[in-house]
Amino acid sequence: MARISILGAGRMGAALVTAFAKGGHAVTVWNRTASRAKPLEAVGARVALSLLDAIDADLVIDIVSDYEASAELVRNDDVSRALRDKTFLELASGTPKEAQRAAAWAEQNGIRYLDGAIMATPDFIGQPGCTILYSGPSAVFEEHRTILGAIAGNGLYLGSEIGHANVLDNAILVVLWGSVYGVLQGAAICEAERFSLDAFGSALEGAWPVVAPLLLSSIDRIGKRRWAADATTQSTLAPGYASVRHLLAMSKEYGIDAALPEALHRVFQRAVDAGHRDDDIAAAYQGMR
Repeated sequence: MARISILGAGRMGAALVTAFAKGGHAVTVWNRTASRAKPLEAVGARVALSLLDAIDADLVIDIVSDYEASAELVRNDDVSRALRDKTFLELASGTPKEAQRAAAWAEQNGIRYLDGAIMATPDFIGQPGCTILYSGPSAVFEEHRTILGAIAGNGLYLGSEIGHANVLDNAILVVLWGSVYGVLQGAAICEAERFSLDAFGSALEGAWPVVAPLLLSSIDRIGKRRWAADATTQSTLAPGYASVRHLLAMSKEYGIDAALPEALHRVFQRAVDAGHRDDDIAAAYQGMR
């Protein structure tokens, strides 16, 4: 049984506490507003009296909002001394550079550091299909691999490069939030023409078997720099470029925010200008810079 401390008792922190407690571990939780942590006593967690009290554990996991908030909590002399020789897992959201700065602080203070990113909503925590990304020293990860299995059945170790968990997290999030923006744009277009949103949702679900292979094929082609259209091409850049122009016109007509189609138009235009109009849609990547 490991002694685990969770710093942060928001929805995600509470989910981590619950999953570790169900896994049979001794869990301590700390939150700046102590009353938010109190209900977690019902799942067997101990509510720490102070931040220094919480750090008396084998594995300390931070799940506050971001690296700046984490730095305010732990990057001071008292907490840094208390964390010496302990494992500190950072699960706050951020960038690879922020992870690198956190790792440098940890190294300077004799703290064993892992960086992570949760690819799930709180209700998935503790489930076999839950994915959490980890990066950092392999020996530190392997020491805690079994323990971490309590919160995610699909824990992915990405290697020793400390920023890689954040690299993959942000790469996936831009697809997620881009898709959410696309749904907002699509819903606004439908409502402008009094078209059923239920029908929009059903049609979108039906189109997904076409969309997912297109996305994965694009990633493969970008990696191989295989721009020319061939027998496996699902779409060339030309129809995509035309459809973006249509989206721009409709957005302006309906008074809908046009940030997404404008961004797509810029990228597609650069790729077209570079001679990729009749290449695979993945060639639009050439317009990203």
